[in-house]
Amino acid sequence: MKVRKLLVLSTVALLMALAIIPAAFAQSGTAKVRVLHASPDAPAVDVYVNGNRALSNVEFFTASDYLDLPAGTYQVQVTPAGQPASAAVIDASATIEAGKAYTIAATGQLASIAPTIIEDDLSAPAAGNAKVRVYHFSPDAPAVDVKVAGGDTLISNLAFPDASDYLEVPAGSYDLQVTPAGASAVVIDLPGTAVESGRIYSVFATNVVASITPEVAVTTPAAAPATGGPTTLPATAEGDTAPLGLLVLLALVLVGGALALRRRAAL
Repeated sequence: MKVRKLLVLSTVALLMALAIIPAAFAQSGTAKVRVLHASPDAPAVDVYVNGNRALSNVEFFTASDYLDLPAGTYQVQVTPAGQPASAAVIDASATIEAGKAYTIAATGQLASIAPTIIEDDLSAPAAGNAKVRVYHFSPDAPAVDVKVAGGDTLISNLAFPDASDYLEVPAGSYDLQVTPAGASAVVIDLPGTAVESGRIYSVFATNVVASITPEVAVTTPAAAPATGGPTTLPATAEGDTAPLGLLVLLALVLVGGALALRRRAAL
């Protein structure tokens, strides 16, 4: 209940901040953006959008739903949690393009934290099928393979911080395993993973290898991003394997630079 309340409050805060963006900054049309705080040892931060505090005390691991946002350029400032915008350790702009969908993640451990931007495909799978994509966001884990237990290798040699191609598979139940590339030791075991037709499944391998954890987001495709005006958000649901906490975190694309600058400034 607390997570859902925090989701609502954070979403409202960000929408209020984005609502005051001058029209001069906006392009025609919208983009779909979801953002993840996937840096396991990074401290909490506050995020300001165009001078307004949009998010407070954002911690690992939180991730957004896809949100329709006006395409254009946003001023984003990141501060240590509890500090005003004047204390920003980074002050920069972020641009999103109309008609595209993105996953934007703060990845890596604190000493080498960096933003990772991956373009997504929200087109619907063929009738009777589902789409599955794996994101390798475990910073000290080796490249991995994704397999059907006792069967075929579906994804080979996926390295941090990349994402696989989309797999389109018939709806059903699968026993999936993640192993180091070319090896047999299972680091993530996902038995009885059910996928429904018409859905897109995002599987995130997160945290350090000693406590690597899968997080699953399920998206129901809607209309693709448009260049002429707002579109309908895809509906999302918590995955059966590992619930994905939802927060709207657009500006975390810059958290890597913010925290790195903070560390250098302290030296």
